[in-house]
Order: sequence, then structure tokens, then C-alpha cells
Amino acid sequence: MSLLRQADAYSASLYPEEGRHPVDVDALSQPGVRFFVARLDGRTVGCGALVLGSHRHAEIKRMVVDAAARGRGIGRAILQAIEAAAMQEGVRAIRLETGPSNQEALSLYQSCGYQRRGPFDSYPAGPFSVFMEKQIAAP
Repeated sequence: MSLLRQADAYSASLYPEEGRHPVDVDALSQPGVRFFVARLDGRTVGCGALVLGSHRHAEIKRMVVDAAARGRGIGRAILQAIEAAAMQEGVRAIRLETGPSNQEALSLYQSCGYQRRGPFDSYPAGPFSVFMEKQIAAP
């Protein structure tokens, strides 16, 4: 929970409320969600969720690495675990929404093959969102 609060505070420091789209803990415990946790020396240092959707699409939500643990490949490891789980679930494409000021996230996603795309689902287009997608299986 403290990691999610840290992510919320960081996001609030970058974007106004209408530019933030987190999901709450209850949403993360739904049957169509796979939640991943990274630990270092027994301490939780990162997390991320795969939210299974329709038409063999899924979305990454609540991807965060503790500020003190960044630079150790934890985010990449979480992302790789999410992608592996998505493949096992038969997902064809993984989508995500992040913000333009979160350069660490943008750099990670781009280096892992995510490409920019337009808004999806109920997200509004706007200056506070960057939408990305990665094809992980043939259509």
C-alpha cells in the first residue's frame, strides 16, 4: 500500500487530478487482474498489474518502483513478468497510459518495444496522457 501511495503522490506532483487515472486496491483484486510484486532483501520495492480486457488486449496499471530502488532493473523485471503472464493468458497486445513528464517510465516502455498510439477504452485525449501499446502475439 505504501508503494501505491508513493506512486499517487509522485503522480500528483506532476499532473492535475484530471490527468491521473489510477485504479484503487479493490479494482486490483478483481478476477481479471494479475498483480506482481518485486522484493529486494525482503522489502517490497516495486509492483505492477496486468488488467485483462476484451479482444485479447490487456492494460498495465499501477506500475511503480520505489524511488530508493530505481536503477537496478526492477521495473524491467516487473514488465517482463507482466508480459510473460500476458502471453500465458493469450493476450495479443498490451496497452498502457502514462504521463509525458514521467521520463523514466517512457524510457523503459520505449526500450521494451512499446509504441505510442491514440487513446483507448474510456481514456480522454489530452496533454497529460501518453498512450502506448506492444503487440506480443500475432493478431
